[in-house]
Amino acid sequence: MHLRASVLLLAYILFSLIGLMTAPVVSATESTTKPISGQPASKVKVYRIGVLANWGYQKAKERWQPMMDYLSTHVPEARFKVQPSTFEELNQALLDNRIQFIITNPGQYLYLSNQYPLSWLATMRSLRHNGTTKAIGSAILVRADSNYRTLHDLKDKVIAASAPHALGGYQATVGLMHKLGMDPESWFKRVKFLGFPLDPLVYQVRDGNVDAAITPLCTLEDMAKRGLIDEQDFRVLNPSRPDGYDCQCSTNLYPNWSFAASEYVNVRLAKEVTQALLAMPADDPAAVKAELSGWTSPISLLQVSQLFAELNVAKNQPPKWESVIDWLRANQSWGILAALVFLIATIYHLWIEYKVRQKSDTLVETERQLKLKAVAMERLQSTAILGEIGAGLAHELNQPIAAITSYSEGGIMRLQAKGEGYEESLALLEKINRQSVRAGEVVHRIRGLLKRREAVMEDVNLLTLVEESIALLKLELDRRRVRVSTKVNGEPFIVTADRVGMQQVLVNLLKNSLDALSDMPAGHAGHIEVQFDFLAQQLNLTLTDNGPGLSLPSNELITTFFSTKADGLGLGLAICSDVLKQHEASFNLSNRCDGQTGCTATLKLKRRGSTKAVI
Repeated sequence: MHLRASVLLLAYILFSLIGLMTAPVVSATESTTKPISGQPASKVKVYRIGVLANWGYQKAKERWQPMMDYLSTHVPEARFKVQPSTFEELNQALLDNRIQFIITNPGQYLYLSNQYPLSWLATMRSLRHNGTTKAIGSAILVRADSNYRTLHDLKDKVIAASAPHALGGYQATVGLMHKLGMDPESWFKRVKFLGFPLDPLVYQVRDGNVDAAITPLCTLEDMAKRGLIDEQDFRVLNPSRPDGYDCQCSTNLYPNWSFAASEYVNVRLAKEVTQALLAMPADDPAAVKAELSGWTSPISLLQVSQLFAELNVAKNQPPKWESVIDWLRANQSWGILAALVFLIATIYHLWIEYKVRQKSDTLVETERQLKLKAVAMERLQSTAILGEIGAGLAHELNQPIAAITSYSEGGIMRLQAKGEGYEESLALLEKINRQSVRAGEVVHRIRGLLKRREAVMEDVNLLTLVEESIALLKLELDRRRVRVSTKVNGEPFIVTADRVGMQQVLVNLLKNSLDALSDMPAGHAGHIEVQFDFLAQQLNLTLTDNGPGLSLPSNELITTFFSTKADGLGLGLAICSDVLKQHEASFNLSNRCDGQTGCTATLKLKRRGSTKAVI
């Protein structure tokens, strides 16, 4: 089983490695002999520029490809291609040397520069806001008909944002919250990171799926300009519009996007690219298409660095599972195959484990049954010996008991004939007579059990039977200072039972409680409670004591010849169980469940035959 599971796991790993090896990889540079406009036909190297695709891949290509063409024209012997990517894809592309340049926001630039050597070439000048170089911030949007007026109103609300490491799409707002004394980790009920493009952020607010959205500066105005939404349907929290700016924002403004080169770009090429960027006119078609007013020399990112120091941005690194998802998107066929192999291997492993467990359980149960049968054989042998001894004892005891009964009856008749003056002696003889009669009935009962005779069923008042059983043990109860109380619930009725057998059960249970109470420390107030619950078709009889309780499971204590007493034979509870089985009654022993020490014996007898009520 383990070998086959290991083989399947190895196959899964092999398929995964094949998928990784067959994933499309672009070399650091590509060579081509295709001539470029304005350049002589020669061998030209191709360089890829990664661009943050915050409005989707296609729109990013449309926006930035003219810029690539501009650079291809102005940089000799070089051709540039745009590669739109998400944050995570830009990280991986730089690591694999699949891109040589990068255009992204300063937050992403700082994050990447801490991991990869980057050369900062230029900063974008915004097409809006009078060509400012500070055009990154957050606008927190809510519906115009909502009751949210400030960030404080968004406590325990659901928020949407683009990504945890998006400067304008999340981190600028987190910086504002820190200044206001809010903890973003616990302030919002949930933050839904939807990634790119940005349109769904606004749609989620419009459709009521989230309470607010953190969007980059001018997202609302751009979507309204394209006719995608009505700007009047939304409201910006903590609104401000600095002088010369075209859009409302909720946070501080940070430097614009940066153009950077990786360590694999030589100094000459980086210089030529920088010169071409700085020389780009604001009205150049490539600049207009890229929605910028040209480029300027790099400006200080101190403000962003301070923000990141406050937020400890290092903890917001993308989780590993995002890289796995990106790989699966790029290699769907291999990913699906690997997932199917893994699923089949898992199901097969679970099925084999289930079959092994099933066989093991069967073997364990068979072994347990064999042990039980061996124990049963030993008990049968002991029972046979006990039967022979019991039959002899019953026969021998029957004659002296019969003689005691006859003598007591004769004495009673003589004292009754003499008249008054002998009342005490007469009462004593009557007690002797009752005990001898009971002893004879018990002997006959034992002989019946040994010979497997049917019990004699008759109408029995269990209330009276309990009183008689308590009276039989009165001397011992008084000697040990044990109090017995009786509680009756419901309307009492007569039951059909074997009177001698039931009294034998009651006396045995009361005697066991007495023996248990004798083990308690001196001064302990012993108490036995007998409770009757008369239901519609059933009688529940419960005997509860406040002794030490059970030390072993009840099924072991009921076993024949098993006893916890030093001088016990282990027959009392076994006989009780046998008698109650003949009555089709249930018998259960357990510790008290009310928090006190002690044992509870429960008898449940069905109401059959007689329907008489107790008067």
